[in-house]
Amino acid sequence: MHIDAHAHLDRYDLVGRDAVDAALVEIEQHQILTISNSMDPPSYRRNLEIAARSAWVLPIFGVHPWNATDWAGRLGELRAPAERSPMLGELGLDHHFVREPEAYPAQRQVLEFFLALARDQDKIVQVHTKGAEAEVLELLDHFQIRRAIVHWYSGPLDVLGDLIGRDFYFTAGLEARHSDHVRAIVQEIPLDRLLTETDNPGGPKGYLGRPGTPALIEEVVEGLAQARSVTPEEIRCAVRQNLLRLFEGDAWIDRGYVALLREAGEAGEDEQGS
Repeated sequence: MHIDAHAHLDRYDLVGRDAVDAALVEIEQHQILTISNSMDPPSYRRNLEIAARSAWVLPIFGVHPWNATDWAGRLGELRAPAERSPMLGELGLDHHFVREPEAYPAQRQVLEFFLALARDQDKIVQVHTKGAEAEVLELLDHFQIRRAIVHWYSGPLDVLGDLIGRDFYFTAGLEARHSDHVRAIVQEIPLDRLLTETDNPGGPKGYLGRPGTPALIEEVVEGLAQARSVTPEEIRCAVRQNLLRLFEGDAWIDRGYVALLREAGEAGEDEQGS
């Protein structure tokens, strides 16, 4: 079993007519529990449709900072899907890829809306921090967020240390095979707070020259194992245990996903004992 804690399955629609079908086949073949983040309400509706076809897909709702300017004036339309979603993501601020400072107030307004709801409903959030790491940390503290998954962190090491101190979880992906800075980050993240991600299909494109597919998670695991000088199996086992710990006792996460994680752990123990 593999964990892809951050992907965007709905965006396979942009890759090709049969790309979603092919992605679901890979997910089933490789048994990849996939958390499919949303960019906005239409993205979430598509993720719900995709998840209805596979028990391995967990769809979650959020508004990506790139899309925040479209929704800052329509927060009322976000409440119903946000209240139904078992986790909230992708959320955050982006002051790196978004170069227009006039967009930053809308990003903050949308993020604050989601963090207030996450606080009130005690939900896990998946946060994007690119170029605004300290400000995101400030907001997570302000809204007293207990449980966060920090997606693909690549910022300053001092802010990383503060995030680690809050006992947040961190996804890491293919960039650990290409960036010395990200390798250093991966080495700093406690093993019991590490999760694997692909950010498929678009995230890995700059490294692969093509959209990523779900089986890329195996290359991610190998890269993280090399960065931490452990075996791929140690990474897989730790990541499964970490996600199980995060999900257990959560009132919003469907018990089916918890059962998949537990069964994978029991199967691994049986293989080791045989």
